[in-house]
Amino acid sequence: MTNASRNINQNFQRLAGKVAIITGASSGIGRATAKLFAKEGAKVVVAARREAELTKLVAEIVADGGEALAIAGDVQSETFSKSLVALTIKSFGRLDIAFNNAGTLGEMGPTTEVSEKGWSDTLATNLTSAFLGAKYQIPEMVKQGGGSVIFTSTFVGYSAAFPGVAAYAASKSGLIGLTQALASEYGPAGVRVNAVLPGAIDTDMYREMNNTAESQEFISNLHALKRVGKPDEIAKAVVYLASDDASFVTGTASLVDGGVSITRA
Repeated sequence: MTNASRNINQNFQRLAGKVAIITGASSGIGRATAKLFAKEGAKVVVAARREAELTKLVAEIVADGGEALAIAGDVQSETFSKSLVALTIKSFGRLDIAFNNAGTLGEMGPTTEVSEKGWSDTLATNLTSAFLGAKYQIPEMVKQGGGSVIFTSTFVGYSAAFPGVAAYAASKSGLIGLTQALASEYGPAGVRVNAVLPGAIDTDMYREMNNTAESQEFISNLHALKRVGKPDEIAKAVVYLASDDASFVTGTASLVDGGVSITRA
């Protein structure tokens, strides 16, 4: 590749020169987003509990010509959330994008039978971890005049929850409220805050829950597009929200759900 060709390619990288944190990066949407962020020119710091998977992801990104750093830990920990940002600044000097994606389905079943621990653990993973992430990410973005924070919610938190997922639905609805509050608070400082709301996505978690052809067909047919999504399709939406293409987009709950929210409404 000539220098001229390399410069042209770099000009088309929507995240060139930016530094991003991605949590829940060891699989699924987080993993796909980390790889796409790197392809789009960002230096990425990937975080999750599974160190081996993170190490493999970083190796793949580096092999493709990207730059990445992995930190294993629990996003429910305020200490970890703080250290994740601190290491990012120490390693790359800035923080432009934070994709707070870590999440779980949590304890499911009739709401009156959900344990207090099951409820608390689900909210801690899905909602409190996002709050803790933003608590330390946003001040660094304010220092440099702006940035983009993105949360992974879900259509379940927006329009039509299924029975038996009260803790999950409550935590994901809470993320939308958190998105709007932060967007209002930190918009004047140039920090944009948005949430992406996927439908069913073909991840390991999805296949564990829907391990028969009949179940997968049923879930697919709930969507207007009559299929489930792919992690890469959500990653593309996240890249848009992270990029300067979305410079006037903040406080949104962006549905990327194959139309399941309209069929379930």
